[in-house]
Amino acid sequence: MLDPKLIRPHFPALAQDAIFLDNPGGTQVSRSVVERMEHYFRHTNANHGGAFRTSRDSDAVVAEARSAIADFINATRPEEIIFGQNMTSLTLHMSRSLARTLRAGDEIVVTRLDHDANISPWLLVAKDCGCEVRWVDFDPQDCTWDIEALKEQVSSRARIVAVGLASNAVGTINPVHEAVEVAHKVGALCFVDAVQYAPHGTIDVRALDCDFLVWSAYKCFGPHLGILYGKHDLLGQLSAYKVRPAGDEPPHKFETGTQSFEAIAGTLGALQYLEWVGETFGAEFGAQFRNFKGRRFTFKKALAALSTYELTLTRALIEGLSSIPGLKIHGITHPDHLDRRVPTVSFTLEGWHPHEVARALDQEEIYVWDGNYYALAVTERLGLEGKGGMVRVGPVHYNTVDEIDRLVKILRRLKQAGS
Repeated sequence: MLDPKLIRPHFPALAQDAIFLDNPGGTQVSRSVVERMEHYFRHTNANHGGAFRTSRDSDAVVAEARSAIADFINATRPEEIIFGQNMTSLTLHMSRSLARTLRAGDEIVVTRLDHDANISPWLLVAKDCGCEVRWVDFDPQDCTWDIEALKEQVSSRARIVAVGLASNAVGTINPVHEAVEVAHKVGALCFVDAVQYAPHGTIDVRALDCDFLVWSAYKCFGPHLGILYGKHDLLGQLSAYKVRPAGDEPPHKFETGTQSFEAIAGTLGALQYLEWVGETFGAEFGAQFRNFKGRRFTFKKALAALSTYELTLTRALIEGLSSIPGLKIHGITHPDHLDRRVPTVSFTLEGWHPHEVARALDQEEIYVWDGNYYALAVTERLGLEGKGGMVRVGPVHYNTVDEIDRLVKILRRLKQAGS
């Protein structure tokens, strides 16, 4: 079992007298991230493609990181990995290329459970191309949608189906594997937002068979960087919006201008940390991943170790919050179904505005989010958008049960004190 006493020293920020439960908006970085970025600035800081040593060394770092990310998600080749500013920018950029394949009357399917970065780009495409948008609703009782709800919206005219692996607002893990099958059955492409899932579970794009998958390194223990996977043949066929001197082959044709090479180096550091996790705590999970070898095997063991430990945190969090009168959790709470969610948990507290709860917790050095976290369709569907949204708590594997207990204790005290 993963040991927090061995994990926490890898994260310099945890030396502060604070409890970081704001992780769904951005995790803390491992020491290896800081070291990699410092080394980059000291020894290999240069632009791409030069004939001199620092440029060659910089390009080598980027190539190494691209290869490591391909291993992390089990991509077929490193050239399927595209770097960008963040998930939102990458999705907007790729949606523009995909728009050129659409015509009036085509349909784009989105879900109300998604982050707006996997909704608004498709709404804009639909407006520009004369496409129809089909919405998959979710059950407000437990904030889930099932595959039948998706099937109802996917017709023979569907061309793009955009879904999230896990909700950044309420933590639901969605039936994305089945969604990909439904999309492909009618000849549509499936675009997957994995931002909220990536720090919590294993990703295998080949098994998933999605056409695109995007996430953010800064929500997976790395620096501010976006990453997009696309099937190589598909990336080769698509037109890219780029400057003329840029490369004509993937991934370079989709990487606009000069990249954040230092952030790419830092992302490599985050992946090296996860390798250490897999090597240190992953032995008991090896039998699950016998088809993998080398670094891919190690990554799978690492995320299995993380998700197993985090289930303990999720259970403690759900049980603790559920014990507070007047507190409503929006999402899956049944103890037998906690494997259908990541630890991201959102709630409202009777008598308290969500922002006031977050401010009160800040006074106790507990950091959480409030509002809609850009999951606008979720708070609208739940009738909370005009009421300040929700309070969002998101532990990851460097958090502890003791931290969860302290959060619950303070929330109970707030409820007793009143607003």
